Amino acid sequence: MVKMNSERLVLLAATALLLAGIVFGLMSGHAMHGAGVGLRCAGILLLTVGALRRRSLTPWIFVAMVAGAELGFDAPAVAVSLRVFSDIFLRLIKAIVAPLILATLVAGIAGNGDLKSVGRMGIKSLVYFEVVTTLALAIGLAAINISKAGVGLALPAAGAATTAAAPPPMHWQDFLLHAFPENIAKSVAEGQILQVAVFAVLFGMALASLSEQKRAPVLRFCESLSETMFRFTNIVMYFAPIGVGAAMAFTVGTMGLGVLANLGKLLLTLYIALVVFALMVLLPVALLFGVPLRRFLAAVAEPATIAFATSTSEAALPRAMERMEALGVPRRIVAFVIPAGYSFNLDGSTLYLAVSSIFVAQAAGIHLSWSQQLLIMATLVLTSKGVAGVPRSMLVVLLATATTFGLPTEPIVIILGIDALMDMARTTINVVGNCLASVVVAKWEGVFGTEAVSPAVLEGVAE
Repeated sequence: MVKMNSERLVLLAATALLLAGIVFGLMSGHAMHGAGVGLRCAGILLLTVGALRRRSLTPWIFVAMVAGAELGFDAPAVAVSLRVFSDIFLRLIKAIVAPLILATLVAGIAGNGDLKSVGRMGIKSLVYFEVVTTLALAIGLAAINISKAGVGLALPAAGAATTAAAPPPMHWQDFLLHAFPENIAKSVAEGQILQVAVFAVLFGMALASLSEQKRAPVLRFCESLSETMFRFTNIVMYFAPIGVGAAMAFTVGTMGLGVLANLGKLLLTLYIALVVFALMVLLPVALLFGVPLRRFLAAVAEPATIAFATSTSEAALPRAMERMEALGVPRRIVAFVIPAGYSFNLDGSTLYLAVSSIFVAQAAGIHLSWSQQLLIMATLVLTSKGVAGVPRSMLVVLLATATTFGLPTEPIVIILGIDALMDMARTTINVVGNCLASVVVAKWEGVFGTEAVSPAVLEGVAE
């Protein structure tokens, strides 16, 4: 209790110093600016002292985020040059994702041996995904119609939009075809998570149908590969604070904090809508299925922080899988639900697309009837699939949607200015939503907390 109180005091003192530093920084005068920098650095130093007393990586990642934002604000030239460290971190994570999903899914399905339970789990997952993403669309649509953030926006010159080339619209046939791999090596190399997952499910089903003698060697290899990739994740995560801090420094150094002044209303609309979604959808779902909230929030804190700083769901995937397995979700469910959710359960991204697409129409002065808005939402359900792992990929989907419905691209060019800040929030909700989905399916199946957690996973979450 004494240790917890001292940690809270350190956090409160650090927060006070940071806020005071921001206030001083907003005042005019060289002396005030210097005092602001000193106070903010003192706050970061206090946060570092607090992190030293914790074994978890989560406080270190948080400290790195704050330090990166400070560096990006006060030394943007230096901050921009640090992007290479965030790119290294993302490359290492991308090296993990495909083999981790492939090994864990195959081992989970073939090791379980009950193909009926796999089909049942898949149906329950898809039903849950569809209900939750539809609610996300509804909340996003309501939020932008209430705030009318795009009304009265001054558009840039028409020529400015020519730099953003609109891709051809994606139809449901394209998405369906894209889900199936033509070459598994190519899918792994390109990081096509959905294709890898589809191959792993089919391969696992085929392996499960073999005799025990023929199945055992391949199953042992997949189980060994899965454990190895979790150990690999533990090693890479030691680099997470550096990668996350560099990502934050680059974002702030490139865009500056003043970017909020131009499109603050749109940003505020999105953030409020995401909070409403979390409180009115995710929280009731968690309570309905009896999810242990305190333990779940503690488990999801680290992957959510990584997702917020890097704006990449893929960067948080290995750690999210580890944390959910340690929480009590069986590995076969973690390996199936979370990767599938990255294509079918993009809660934050779906909500963002609802807000942004109507914002584009409002900014262009185009009135859309409710039936037209609902048609756009139905289209977004398909066009948003399978791209959550790529930073700011939702802009591509937004451009495709605008092309499909004849909306101008000029407002989308404006959104580019704050898309990084929007991406941070929507990606965080994507990760939290998928983690919750894995717990919900495990609860639904009645297997939550029934299986032993592997030593590699326990070692990773203890760090």
